Amino acid sequence: MRRPLVLCSNDDGIHAPHLNALADLIAEFAEVIVVAPERQRSAASHAITLHKPLRLVEVKPRRFSLSGTPVDCVYLGMLKLCDRRPAVVVSGVNDGFNLGSDVFYSGTVAAAVEGALRGAAGIACSLAPRTKDARRGIEFAARVVEAALAEPIPPGTVLNLNMPENGSDEYEWTTLGRREYADDVVERHDPHGRPYYWVGGGPTGHEHVEGTDCVALARGHNSITPMHLDLTDRPRVTKPPWAVAGFRVVVGSP
Repeated sequence: MRRPLVLCSNDDGIHAPHLNALADLIAEFAEVIVVAPERQRSAASHAITLHKPLRLVEVKPRRFSLSGTPVDCVYLGMLKLCDRRPAVVVSGVNDGFNLGSDVFYSGTVAAAVEGALRGAAGIACSLAPRTKDARRGIEFAARVVEAALAEPIPPGTVLNLNMPENGSDEYEWTTLGRREYADDVVERHDPHGRPYYWVGGGPTGHEHVEGTDCVALARGHNSITPMHLDLTDRPRVTKPPWAVAGFRVVVGSP
């Protein structure tokens, strides 16, 4: 009986040590294919490359680098390199948290979402930035993947994992919280006097709402946030907020 197939990717690049450490642990209980960007592609979100060719290089057996985004990696990996649909698409382990609204910008989360959009389950894994000893956090991510293979989560589901620096043995099931950032645009000038800009400041804290990923990490716990991909506000469809002047509303089929 064949072992389940897991496709691994990230947004930190093919040579990121956390990616390779996680892939090695998963390979103990599953078949693994790794497709990751050839370079750092953090905050790429769900970008996909449509207007230029992509170059694929096998850096070692079943581990590939691609000249594209994290989503490109999963797209190409699932459609070209995998001989069957992966049971799980795993992204990470990212060097830095992806909490709350980070999930909308994160290349790490986007790779897991792409897997879910294509019929697998997605698991995004992120760790406290610049963690000195990442072994326990990476082990937690591997054990979650193992559990998701043993008792499969539905295709189209995404789990967003975040692990603290302290290597906690405790975890919480959480909702997405709200991180606070020093939103900023810094204007500078090049040697020719032309302006250029740096956007985005670092995190400054979070809203303290019990049950959220932000609070779990602040307490030093691992967090697992289950997400789905249906963004429709269904109560708003059944009870619209207003009528559009000059137009007639038609009730759709049930």
